[in-house]
Amino acid sequence: MAGEWDLVVVGAGPAGSATALAALRADPAARVLLLDSADFPRDKVCGDGVAPHAMDVLADLGVDIAELTAGTEPVTRLTVVSPGGIRFARPFARPAFVVPRVLFDHRLLCAAQAAGAVLRKHRVRTISAGGGRGAGVDAPVVIDGGIRARVVVGADGAESVIRRQCGARPAPAGTVAIAVRGYAPAHAFVRGEQLLTLAAEHWPAYAWAFPVGDGTANIGYGEVIRRDPPTRKHLTERLHALVPGLDGVPLRGHRLPLSPGRPEIAHGRVLLTGDAASLINPLTGEGIYYAVLSGSLAGAAAMTQDPARAYRHSLRHALGTHLRHTTLLARLTRHPWPLDLAAEAARADRRAFDGITEIGLGAGTLDRHLLAALATALPRFRSRRAGRPHSRQTGAGDRKDADVD
Repeated sequence: MAGEWDLVVVGAGPAGSATALAALRADPAARVLLLDSADFPRDKVCGDGVAPHAMDVLADLGVDIAELTAGTEPVTRLTVVSPGGIRFARPFARPAFVVPRVLFDHRLLCAAQAAGAVLRKHRVRTISAGGGRGAGVDAPVVIDGGIRARVVVGADGAESVIRRQCGARPAPAGTVAIAVRGYAPAHAFVRGEQLLTLAAEHWPAYAWAFPVGDGTANIGYGEVIRRDPPTRKHLTERLHALVPGLDGVPLRGHRLPLSPGRPEIAHGRVLLTGDAASLINPLTGEGIYYAVLSGSLAGAAAMTQDPARAYRHSLRHALGTHLRHTTLLARLTRHPWPLDLAAEAARADRRAFDGITEIGLGAGTLDRHLLAALATALPRFRSRRAGRPHSRQTGAGDRKDADVD
């Protein structure tokens, strides 16, 4: 690892591998080093859901999507149970995938290595600007006193050392979630269909079941930390209450720093991506799309003369409006009833469903059609809350499209 590198990426998960791929796509001759403390393949606690938007980013970086998803099956439908018990199912506009991270991360890392990135096992402890006081903005960043880089990208996850070392502020209260995840036999779940069960108790909270396509399903439960972190016993009991029949399934836990608590993403020549930048959707917990997108933007920015400015600009352009809208929605959904209203709208209106899933899985925003659909659903929602039937004529085409359970 001697010498100076054009780019050192700390963390070889999806954000780190995407960073390396993008940098080498911008400059195939760049010297790119990936550092990670783990041996790959390695497991990572996650829901394993990969939205088509993430696949688009990776395909643009030259990743073979068929190889990346081998051994899994497309997910074509979503069933949702709202906090108030509204249940519906609809097909996704585009198929998603559930790829266990032990496979996904390793395959993506292999693609980065094939493109020219060098991988070294190393646990990073310190970073500092090289050359001492007055060395100037072009001084290299020094890792652990010996690894020198023109640019460093922190892609080292929720417990990021790089985020702490570069002085980024810690996540504010109420912007971190915690979840447990395990793998269960898939026979109890519908093939090719993701299940989300939103829970009014301990809100915001939900359980999931995502069939992989290999005979197993990724199952889990998560909730936002409001005061003291919930215990493993509590999280396990809540999962079993919402998804019965999981006795004996081993569970692992993980923290999720949500995007409303994100720190400054660029500190001189140190950039933060993915979970290290608290880029996790506060409404769904989705993080892989944000990880590969921010990684791809950081990698490209790292090859410019002003990496911090280029990265801030490109991330703002790609996600700025979306992040503002999801932050607003996270505030509006501190109580569960807005999710019941959204479920009413999605149940009745295909375009509303697509708009909501775009916000939850991609870079969608609150557009006029979605707002109109929510307003149209409001009388039905009020009637449901009051326990009164609400007369509504439903055409055959609408029922077929909605495929309401």
